[in-house]
Amino acid sequence: MAVLQTRALKKFYGAIRAVDGIDLETEDGELLAILGPSGSGKSTLMRMVAGLEEPSSGDILVDGVTVVGIPPKRRNVAMVFQSFALYPNMSVRENIRFPLAARKVPSEEQRRKLDWVVRILEIEDLLNRRPTRLSGGQSQRVALARALVRDPQLFLFDEPLSSLDAQIRSQARGELRELHDRTRITTLYVTHDQLEALGLADRVAVVHEGRVQQIGTPRELYHDPSNLFVAGFIGDPPMNRLEAEDVVIGFRPEHMLPEADAPHGERALTLDVEVEHLEFLGAEWLVYGVVRAGVPMGVRPPRVIGRLRQAGPPAFGTGERKPFVIRRSDACYFDARSGQRTSASKVAVA
Repeated sequence: MAVLQTRALKKFYGAIRAVDGIDLETEDGELLAILGPSGSGKSTLMRMVAGLEEPSSGDILVDGVTVVGIPPKRRNVAMVFQSFALYPNMSVRENIRFPLAARKVPSEEQRRKLDWVVRILEIEDLLNRRPTRLSGGQSQRVALARALVRDPQLFLFDEPLSSLDAQIRSQARGELRELHDRTRITTLYVTHDQLEALGLADRVAVVHEGRVQQIGTPRELYHDPSNLFVAGFIGDPPMNRLEAEDVVIGFRPEHMLPEADAPHGERALTLDVEVEHLEFLGAEWLVYGVVRAGVPMGVRPPRVIGRLRQAGPPAFGTGERKPFVIRRSDACYFDARSGQRTSASKVAVA
């Protein structure tokens, strides 16, 4: 296990600032997700930690010792990529043992580590197969075994589940979390998928335009976003936004309550919503609509999405206008110019 730190880490490609001053520090044995859209700098950050890219400036430390300038093979780091990169001419057993053989680990230790890792990942029946005979989920387990057998200080994952179909991906997330809980190897997990990040990680660093926007637990990011980018990027559907002259009021879909369900003394806004569409999702309904009254003065009628936690159909239909309430405790306020979180604002309501 190890503690990873980056200090004012930057990587420029000409005028492009891929990573622009990132400060991170993991806890020992933590799974930290790096979450952001394509082009945000998250993969470049991971490649610098692995030694595949050199920083333009800044430092990378493992247990307080800089690793900048140390080649990848001398960093005790194991990587799993989006492409599992298994050697097609080798069996699963040979693929897993390859990094040990390359380091001239004694044969007896190779056997011991192989037995240990195949038992953890439950792939004993795959050892004699070639990669071409493996499913996506099986290939992912073999790639994990090949990385884990090295006994690394750090695990680095770069979008490792994106090539799997949805059903296998859900199962694989659970297996990855179980593997981490067993090994407690400090892990950096890069993804653009918020479901992966929020479901897997102890903490999540949201990255945009080469900078960290916020670091926190999944619950902190969801319920207490520090700016409009995090508020919009985290959550599916994303946070609703009512834009006034100098303030943006945000609220999650599940916080748009039917008027009868909200106490009078806790109301921040009461919105008159014209329902355009109802979407049934099994255990809940999504309500799509346009706000016709109740928004701050000067605001164009915005579209909003509400979430009703009920299996039965709502007591209203499309085309109807219904009042919905946002409680004070559920409303988030952001500065309209900077996008940063601000204190509750007194706004005039139409």
